[in-house]
Amino acid sequence: MGGIRLARRKRRRGRGFMNIVVIILAVLIGWTVSERLPNRTHITPDWKGMEKPIFVQGEMMSHAALGEGEALKLPLPAVQEAVDPHIWYEEETASVIITTPDHVMRMGAEREDAELDGKALTLKHAPEVIEGTPYIPVEPLQQYLGIAVHEDRSTGAVILMRAGDSIQLAEAAPAKRDGTIAVRESGSHKAPIVLDMKAGERLRVWREEGEWFYVQADNGYTGYVKQDQVELGGVKDIPVQAFTPSRAELEWKDKQVNLVWEAVYSRNPNTADIGPMPGVNVVSPTWFSITSGTGEVKSKAAPAYVAWAHQRGYEVWGLLDNSFDPDLTTEALSSYNRRSHIIQQMIAYAKQYRLDGINIDFENVYTADKDHVVQFVREFRPYAKANGLILSIDVTPKSNSEMWSVFLDRSRLGEAVDYMMVMAYDEHWASSPRAGSVASLPWTEVSVRRIIEEDGVPPSKLVLGIPLYTRVWTETGGDEPKVSSSAVGMRRAQEIVKEQKLEGVLDERAGQNYVEYKDGDDTVRIWLEDELSLQSRVDLAQRLELGGIATWNRSFALPEAWDVLKSVHE
Repeated sequence: MGGIRLARRKRRRGRGFMNIVVIILAVLIGWTVSERLPNRTHITPDWKGMEKPIFVQGEMMSHAALGEGEALKLPLPAVQEAVDPHIWYEEETASVIITTPDHVMRMGAEREDAELDGKALTLKHAPEVIEGTPYIPVEPLQQYLGIAVHEDRSTGAVILMRAGDSIQLAEAAPAKRDGTIAVRESGSHKAPIVLDMKAGERLRVWREEGEWFYVQADNGYTGYVKQDQVELGGVKDIPVQAFTPSRAELEWKDKQVNLVWEAVYSRNPNTADIGPMPGVNVVSPTWFSITSGTGEVKSKAAPAYVAWAHQRGYEVWGLLDNSFDPDLTTEALSSYNRRSHIIQQMIAYAKQYRLDGINIDFENVYTADKDHVVQFVREFRPYAKANGLILSIDVTPKSNSEMWSVFLDRSRLGEAVDYMMVMAYDEHWASSPRAGSVASLPWTEVSVRRIIEEDGVPPSKLVLGIPLYTRVWTETGGDEPKVSSSAVGMRRAQEIVKEQKLEGVLDERAGQNYVEYKDGDDTVRIWLEDELSLQSRVDLAQRLELGGIATWNRSFALPEAWDVLKSVHE
């Protein structure tokens, strides 16, 4: 009997073990099947409480739109971030200013009367300012910035497309029994479903991730679909705006600028005393100055000088400076009305004196006014272009000087002008603590390359500024001599060389001829600007494929300088 009971006990244990195995297998099979089955859970997209979210390339922006249909308005921060960072908001006058190569448009908050290129314009819908954020009607953004907008009235979603965008379109191609495809939260069949789409419904394909497409439906919902569940269609291109070519693009495209500045301090030169300047094709007299915080411009222009220049085949690009007064500059550039006043005066002067261009020379400016300088130039550009004027600006080499360099946003300025003159001189300046070249060749090259490489200004827009002067350095004392200097033109420098019976020795580091002599116990040093240094600078401009050269200034030059400088055209 005992043996029988034992056998039964073993059979019962065997059945229990088999039951456990079956349960485990069932669990494993169920888990495997569940892993292979797609998630059927549906979720609602999180639009962070925004009733009219804005999407760019499928990504939701942090600011929402306002209104609908023709009255749709986009928040300025979103437009600046996604479309054009240069749209300007002037808080003091609650004005939104749009600038393009062809137009300047000003819109005032809560006002349907606007201004386009200085003329009155009536808007269908006025901009608004809500809790400090400006909202811009979509129509001028479409017309002047070339954007396209798809708005879904049912969800409120706004899909913003920019000029130049290429959008891959597709249609849902269902493989499911119910005739829909699932747009999922992420690229996995285990991700919850954001949207079920029927056959033929339109999608925008924003990117590819493995076997999945990241897509967006017309209602704004975004998510992932398997690539084999959509049929790709055509590509929708948002047209790039076509702007009218400038005179620089039409007439100067294949020419090298060879400009010389004409320094006019109190009165204009007697043109009868100006000798031939072979190779020169532009003269830039320093005629115009902003003289007040309200934007008044003083002129020293002379019709006789313009007539003389045109007779010789020179273009005249009148120079406009800021009187090198930082406080005056802050006031004069502080508002649209003041900037516009300066521009309109310059356009009137250009017409009156038959100028061919305007050369802007702003120096000694607070860094806080950097954006105002850029905005001034951007507002100036369409007027210059419409009047056939070449617009250029002078910039210093990059340095840490707040008032002379840091305020210049060379990258943005380079976008707005036809030419940028790099004033590649004063490496060692009047109060320099040690003697040295006004513009050594290595320093000059680095100065230009930095603007090309760091600021992205095309070489063809850069014009190399060349000094026609040098400094006579006097060192007084022993181990740590006191240094002083005076600026002299090429003629006076050569006179000193002859008077002292000196012979230039090549300073290979500077790339210039160098002389020195004793004046009593003092040591006098001069790094010469001569045919050697001028030819080296021309060679540099050609090697870097720059837009040309500009020399400061005419009265400092020897006649033979022009024969060297004209080789920039070769």
